[in-house]
This record gives sequence, structure tokens and C-alpha cells, in this order.
Amino acid sequence: MKKLLWILILACNFAWGQMPDISNVWLNNSKPYIGTIGNKGQQLKLKVNISEQNKKNDQEYFISGYSLVDDSYAKYEGKITISKYRDAKRKGVVFGDYELAEEAKGKHSGIFKGKFIYTFKWNKKTEKIEGQYIEFIGDWKSYDGTLDFKTRLKNQ
Repeated sequence: MKKLLWILILACNFAWGQMPDISNVWLNNSKPYIGTIGNKGQQLKLKVNISEQNKKNDQEYFISGYSLVDDSYAKYEGKITISKYRDAKRKGVVFGDYELAEEAKGKHSGIFKGKFIYTFKWNKKTEKIEGQYIEFIGDWKSYDGTLDFKTRLKNQ
């Protein structure tokens, strides 16, 4: 009976556990994420201007900003969804998915979609996060379906 009660208490704590608001992480200290798009490794920049945690689902974040490839500038909106979190004594890892939809402005606008990994180190003395690394790996597909490129971005 005691074991059953203990398991029930743990299950309740897990079910009502709140994910901390890490929306400022996605802002990347006001710096763009830099990476590549396509087979030729063309430079891609993705800047996040707004990041907010979903009040109904604390594992989800709404973000918006702009993307830049050569002279092709596009505003986007989308979401980042956390699917898994792993914590060690000094290192944390967060996994999830993202989907970002650019404004429909012709052939060079579309949807970014893929997976991300966010790793960080926790400093017990200062009680602060150090050594953050964020990487987005996925695809970009144009709205008209004629273009489809692999993308890879990381923080600076």
C-alpha cells in the first residue's frame, strides 16, 4: 500500500510539474543563428526577435523574426516544441522540433521544419547557465513546392 501511495505521489508531481520559462534562450542574446542552406552551403541567417512561452502548453514557444539568404529577406512566425529533456549534474540537454513559416512573398519564401538540440552547462557556484549550444537541423521548402533544401543553423 505504501508503494502504491508513493508511486501516485510521484506521478502527480510529474504531471503537474512546470517547465521553466526559457523563452530568452531562443533570443540568442540578440544575435542571429548562422548556418547553411542548400547543397552549395549558401549562408543562412535566422534572427529571433520575439520569443514567448505558450501559456497553455509550457513545452511550446512562439517565436518570430526574420531570415536572410543573400538579398532574400523574409519575416517568419512559428513555434519551437520541446519533446525531451535530459539533466545530468553539470550538463543539460533539451531536444525538440521547430516549424517556422515565412511570409508568402514569391518563390523564395517557404517553411523551415526540423529538429533542434540545446545543450548547456550549469555552474553551481554562480547558479547560472554557461556554454550554451543550440543547433537547428532540418529542411526549408518553398510554398510553391519547387524548392527543397537542407538547413543547418547554430548559435554564435
